[in-house]
Amino acid sequence: MRAILLGIMMWCAATWAVAQDLSGLARVDGDQSGISDGWFGDTALTLTLSQGVPFRVFTLDDPARLVVDFREVDFAGVSADMLLPEPGRVAAVRFGTFRPGWSRLVADLSEPMLPREIAMPVDTGNGQAVLSIILERADAEEFAARAVPPGDPDWGIAAASPPPPVTQDSFVLVLDPGHGGVDPGAVRGSTTEKELMLDIGLALRDVLRRTGEVEVIMTRDRDVFVSLPGRVALAHQVGADAFVSLHADSLSQGQARGATVYTLSDEASDAASAQLAAQHDRSDILAGIDLSGTDDEVASVLMDLARVETRPRTDTLATALIDAMAAQGGPMNKRPRREAGFSVLKSADIPSVLVEVGFLSDARDLANLRDPVWRAVMVEALAAGILAWRDADLAVQPLVRQ
Repeated sequence: MRAILLGIMMWCAATWAVAQDLSGLARVDGDQSGISDGWFGDTALTLTLSQGVPFRVFTLDDPARLVVDFREVDFAGVSADMLLPEPGRVAAVRFGTFRPGWSRLVADLSEPMLPREIAMPVDTGNGQAVLSIILERADAEEFAARAVPPGDPDWGIAAASPPPPVTQDSFVLVLDPGHGGVDPGAVRGSTTEKELMLDIGLALRDVLRRTGEVEVIMTRDRDVFVSLPGRVALAHQVGADAFVSLHADSLSQGQARGATVYTLSDEASDAASAQLAAQHDRSDILAGIDLSGTDDEVASVLMDLARVETRPRTDTLATALIDAMAAQGGPMNKRPRREAGFSVLKSADIPSVLVEVGFLSDARDLANLRDPVWRAVMVEALAAGILAWRDADLAVQPLVRQ
């Protein structure tokens, strides 16, 4: 038996459709759900849903993870602590929207375990369903052999929506609100990085579009997950003139406060930047993407191309953004220009920068990021920086290859 339940579960809805409106999202009852370790080496995962939904279960290795995909379910009011009060054989759990119409739950396993039983019985009276997964210990070799991802690679690289056509010879900017869906990014209390960056990204998109001079494409325009390669692929697909990734991370190392702009480098400019790049590159793992056996195309492109034209253009983009944000009062990091090996910046032919608008790990930045007035000021500053760079870049383009 393989460790994947790929047969999407189907039900005879006629027996309980009267009791439940199937057009609404299934809701997760956090009080009736949880993960617990048994006495004899097994672990039970139980999710109580307001209605049955199609689902599938599979495992991934390196690191060991259990992944459950659902037709979209509503996790509102459910926290990771409710499902997993204390780490055990399941070390951590996270969940959220993975792609439009689908949700995902990812459980990190502290030791190899495989599903022994998987079921979702549905109460024919009220339509309520209970997903039950019983995991049992397995040796590393068996787990690795049976940890097979589903055969739909497009899930990992799809954008939130198909990119719109762009006008020939227009200036195209790809805005990339960091994280999303099952990957919340940094979290401080009820504040999540993914929500803040989507809010800033949409506001910045609207400001730039109102000028009539910029075609803005979003890597995501809602709370969905988009993989790191998928973000880069979208920029190439639409022929982007620039790529700006928006973040507000949490960082324990170094002076992590104030707006900072990162450009790509094989070697990080400091230890804090290296830590930040490592955190970003874990995003796909956190979202349950299978990374085994994949060749790093963007890295090979980075090594093969000299970036003679793109690097100085990226540098001037970073400078323009820093100047514009500083002019609005920032606050800026004491070293606002830094470098690190962010995968999302590895487009050899597109000027790409990553903007840490602030850091959720800093009390001052956190207060600013939570303030809608401050965010609006920073959006105007980012827009001014992008437009100033575009004008300067267009002015020098005829001289680039002379």
